[in-house]
Parts: sequence; C-alpha cells; structure tokens
Amino acid sequence: MPASVKLPKVVNELSLEKLYYTDEHDNIKIESADINRPGLQLAGFFEYFGVERIQIIGKVEMTYLAKLDSDSRYKSLLALFSTGIPCVILARGMEPFPEMIRVARECNVPLLRTPEETSRFSSSLIAYLNVELAPMETMHGELVEVYGEGVLILGESGVGKSEAALELVKRGHRLVADDLVEVRRVSSKTLVGSAPEIIRHFIEIRGIGILDVKYLYGVGSVKMTENINLVINLEFWNPQKHYERLGTEELTTEILGIKVPSLTIPVKPGRNLAVIIEVAAMNNRQKKMGYNAAQAFIDKNFGRKTE
Repeated sequence: MPASVKLPKVVNELSLEKLYYTDEHDNIKIESADINRPGLQLAGFFEYFGVERIQIIGKVEMTYLAKLDSDSRYKSLLALFSTGIPCVILARGMEPFPEMIRVARECNVPLLRTPEETSRFSSSLIAYLNVELAPMETMHGELVEVYGEGVLILGESGVGKSEAALELVKRGHRLVADDLVEVRRVSSKTLVGSAPEIIRHFIEIRGIGILDVKYLYGVGSVKMTENINLVINLEFWNPQKHYERLGTEELTTEILGIKVPSLTIPVKPGRNLAVIIEVAAMNNRQKKMGYNAAQAFIDKNFGRKTE
C-alpha cells in the first residue's frame, strides 16, 4: 500500500484553521507530497490535473475569483471542488467567498486556512509531506545523536544496545529511539530516523524495566528525529573472527537503497561501548571533513620514498 498521512495530522502539525470540516473528514488520507495552486483549473483547464494533491489558493487565485460575478465564481469553484480533491487551503488568512463555503458544503470538501504567505506555507507543507510519505523501514536497534552524528546501533538481542544508548545519554548525548527505529528515505542521499510515537523517549533495560529518559535526564537528553550518518553493528566477541585493526576498509550498510558508513564492534567484558561509540562518531565526522586518520597513518609510515 502507498504511504499516506491522515488529514487531521496535517491540520494539527501545520496549525490550520477549519472553515468547513466535519468528523468524516478525519478519514481522508493524503498520499501525494505534491501540491497544486489551481489557477488554470479555476479558469477551466483540467488536463493533467492531479486530483490527489492538496490545493492551495493564494492571492493570485483569489484576485482572479474576485473579478468574476457570483454565478461565474460559483461555477468555477464547483468545477474544482467536484473533482475529488482531498482539501483546499486558503493562504494569507484571506476571507473565503460565500460561494466557496457553499461549494465546499455541497461537494463535502474540507476548506482550511493558514495565516502564512502562500510560498512559505507551500514550502513547509511539501517538506512535511516529503518526510511523512517517504519510503519507510522499521529496524530493531537504537538511534542516538552523538556529537551531531546520528548513530544507528544494531545487534542481536541481549548484546547491550540499550545499555550503550543509556550510557551515551548519561554522557550528554541524545536518545532518538530505543528498540524500534522508523527509518525514512527523505531524499536520494538522506535517511531520517525516529521512534514510533507509543514508545518515544522510553528505553527498556533488562532487570529494571521501562525508563522515561526525558523525565530522568531532562528534555535536553532526547530528540524527535535525526539523520542516520553511521551504523554500528554490535556482536558478541568471536575469537575466531578477524576484526578491523587499521580502519582502512570502508564498510557500508544499505538501508532503503542508500549506503551508510558502518562498523562492526565486538562486545566482551571490560569494553566501554559508550566511549567506543563516541570515538567512532567523532572519527566518522572527521572523515566527512576530509581527514582519514588510518590513511594518514599509512602515508606517514609506508608512503615515504626510500633514499
């Protein structure tokens, strides 16, 4: 099924005023991140018209409608509202024409209003819908912001993911999600992670139970969303396995078609995972800024020309 967002959520998130809205409109689903300003449609041109898009009426459209007589204005609006569009939003806090309210009732189309300028509101709405309707994958793990880097911690159950995340929070970093991470592809290069609303800001520690991180450590210890910049796979130490020593091999994990830098960190008693994850995050950030410590080490020790 295509991704969708319920109209009431759009109304609440963007603080829209309801000019005509009934309880049955709560079931309307928005399935397109594209929007439309129906200038041509008000003039009668409907070829290639996307009926699934939210319609935004700004000053240009209202000026055109104001120049029509009442009967022509009614017919123009009726032609638009009767196509099956999900809703119409008036920008700039403009007052609707009486014909607009009448047509909204007759066609049972929600009529909403925002005080924001048309272009600014359109940009905000598109950005919001791009996130809400982005391809999504739910992953078992932790998402923590460490020194500005979004670190997705994966691994087997019981390996210590939640404990590592809690220690990071104690050290001043911010928790985004525990146990379940909703990962959305918001562009061709960007993944954004968040927590399902029902478990947001909570963390489970075996032997203790459910903890509310926001209340334990304050609102500065949590974050709603974060880009995923690094994937860290925790696994129980296997003495038969070879683990990276220099860090010259660039490993990646593919999520929703995007390759993210990744590391595999073996876990055994005595290893401070929080400190290791901190260093991994800082090193990843350093690489993005153009400095690779492993490569610099190799160049310094093995790249010298012999006399």
